[in-house]
Amino acid sequence: MTGRTRAPHGPHPAVSTTAAALTADERHTVPGPVAAAAVERVTELLVERQDVNQRHGEPYGAGEPRHPDLADALGGSLQSALALLAASTGTVVRGMPGPPRNGSGRPQSSDGLIDDGGGAETRPAHGPPADGSPANGLSADGSPANGLSADGSPANGLSADGRTPESTVRRAAPLSGGTGGPSALEPLLRTVLDALAEGAERRGGPLPAGTPGGIAAQVAWEFAATGRDLDTAGQPGADPHTAVVSGASPRTAVRPGADLPTEPSTEAGTGPGIELPTDPRTEASTERRTNLRTEPGAQPRAEPGVDPRTAVVSGADPRTVVRPDAGPRPVPRTEPRPDAGPDDSALYRLTALLAHGTADPADPSCAAHLHCPPLAVAVAADLAVSALNPSQDSWDQAPAATTLETLLLEELAALVGYDPAEAAGVLTSGGTESNLMGLMLARDRVLGRASGRPVEMAGVPGAHGPRPRIFASAAAHFSVQRAAALLGLGEDAVIPVPVDHELRLDPRALHAALQNCADRGDLPLAVVATAGTTDTGAVDPLGTCAALAAEYGAWLHVDAAYGGGALLSDRLAPLLDGIALADSVSLDWHKLGWQPVAAGVFLVRHAETYASLARRAVYLNPQDDEEAGYPSLLGLSLRTTRRADAFKIAVTLRTLGREGLGRLVDACHDLAYDGARAVRAHPRLELHAEPVLTAFLFRYLPADADPVHIDRVNAGLRRRLLREGRAVVGRTELPGEGPGRVRLKLTLLNPHTTPAEVERLLHAVAAAGQAEEDAL
Repeated sequence: MTGRTRAPHGPHPAVSTTAAALTADERHTVPGPVAAAAVERVTELLVERQDVNQRHGEPYGAGEPRHPDLADALGGSLQSALALLAASTGTVVRGMPGPPRNGSGRPQSSDGLIDDGGGAETRPAHGPPADGSPANGLSADGSPANGLSADGSPANGLSADGRTPESTVRRAAPLSGGTGGPSALEPLLRTVLDALAEGAERRGGPLPAGTPGGIAAQVAWEFAATGRDLDTAGQPGADPHTAVVSGASPRTAVRPGADLPTEPSTEAGTGPGIELPTDPRTEASTERRTNLRTEPGAQPRAEPGVDPRTAVVSGADPRTVVRPDAGPRPVPRTEPRPDAGPDDSALYRLTALLAHGTADPADPSCAAHLHCPPLAVAVAADLAVSALNPSQDSWDQAPAATTLETLLLEELAALVGYDPAEAAGVLTSGGTESNLMGLMLARDRVLGRASGRPVEMAGVPGAHGPRPRIFASAAAHFSVQRAAALLGLGEDAVIPVPVDHELRLDPRALHAALQNCADRGDLPLAVVATAGTTDTGAVDPLGTCAALAAEYGAWLHVDAAYGGGALLSDRLAPLLDGIALADSVSLDWHKLGWQPVAAGVFLVRHAETYASLARRAVYLNPQDDEEAGYPSLLGLSLRTTRRADAFKIAVTLRTLGREGLGRLVDACHDLAYDGARAVRAHPRLELHAEPVLTAFLFRYLPADADPVHIDRVNAGLRRRLLREGRAVVGRTELPGEGPGRVRLKLTLLNPHTTPAEVERLLHAVAAAGQAEEDAL
């Protein structure tokens, strides 16, 4: 045979070329196994993308290689890898002339073969040396031949001066930022996405079946197992109590104290608790997931035994989710993925555990709470914030994010109806924090004016002054009482105002309560109007509340954490008429805005009312910096360190716009009306009131009409659905006293859910009610 023989298959010919041609000195730059995996990864990236430099508009040879991120991760061996790749592709990188050489100094071809010249038969470049010694510079038992670690440092992992080598730290704990961050994140993100798919497939429904105790035990066991993996992963003879199969991958899990199985269990969905995650990244699993894909807009493929309720996932992901008994089980991999960088076993196992053990709001049967399925674009934007980790407490920690938050708040102020030039605001963790801020400013402003001294400095006046009172509907969020307690006013300072059948504040009752307060000599501090109650989505009469608050000198705070999303819809925005008259407003875009938690917004109509919250911290917002043009958001928030949550909202608004988001709001509103019609049509279900936004209350009616029995059956059927992993349905109680007030609740925030899926969910509720009734 003449010419060149092809090397055994690998990820790419250049990979074999690169990995095999490292000299012994270069192998000491990076530990052998790590170097091989790392160099393979670099080469794959360079080959797949042809030339990373071209992304910057530069061809090879236009200057020094623009790979500081990869250089940080791989050290000196990267230079060899780039030189080999450059030669194999017929290009020259400045400072690295000439073709790559093998261990004997002979030129090596671009496809991973050694060219012996003259038509002589050649051998693979990565084959062992002629003397039979290992080609990787290690002893026969795999340890370094020179008694040192693979990077040339003492075998204990420390350098000669006792310090951990910088290259070791970089390899073991890569960072998400900088130019190297994307390369470090890429394989880990694939790990996360694989684990999410595996966990969702095994869950096969809105939540895992089982009792809270059983699920908690499984989570605790798996969490402990991954911790012990750090000491035992990959070590032959590992103790079975470490939850790792001896000599196998740390992902091959067994229960503590159990006999070691020859193959991981793949039973799923047959009993309580969370099934242990396995790794789907094998040929069988990949084939299965491929078969589960659907064309955009196509209906999920029907399979025997598949519940259609779980056959779709909202968002852009085309994967269908089927119940775990609908086909062959994935088999866990037994080797770490070579491009994953640091060991990703814990990341995979715990992510799969989280996905399997979650209550997934993307499932049509998960409809209990104001817990939305986030948009994929918002999650992707949030990843950028996580990677860069800006903090909003000083400009020098978040230059761009500081400006973006300011610009976003101006747009949201205009959406509410405020003058952006006069308004101010901040991103919060949600309605609870926003309500606290609104009532804190009300306390400082109104009580300070009445007492003639700054409350934020002197504190709340004692018993000799008028007692401050806060007025909120009986259906208002509990955070109003919590805020009153935190502000030193006491929960008893909150006066509950009666509501109508739809849980909407009665304006006549509010007027009477304010007048009684004034007659007693108490101080009307604030009126809290709710735009979208948690249970029914009821919107208080905002205009009337504003007029009454102004008449009695009280601050008006509107809690629009839920209903603020109606401002995105032309159809529903009129429900919030009068919101622009509020002194402060709460909005939550992680409800009817489809953002990952947290995405709360707090706004005030006049920026000067923020005065009591202003703070000067010389290490964060020194006065001379602000005078020099460096802005600060520190005095707008109760928090110091604060995530750049405005970014994902800004990206979403720029991607979909108000119109696009409004269509999602309208879709959920339509869905609520479809669900209400289905309740009315069912002989064993009773609707409480027509939906206002996207939620409604109802209950199951057993044959026994005793109110105590009805409450017991409805509470029990909800827990039955949870235990069986079939549905997540809300449960609440109407205001008042005595039995007969328990109601079930659907909160429909998934715009991908269909009316048929809501109807099936309601039939499941009725069936669970019958089962619960029979069991009592």
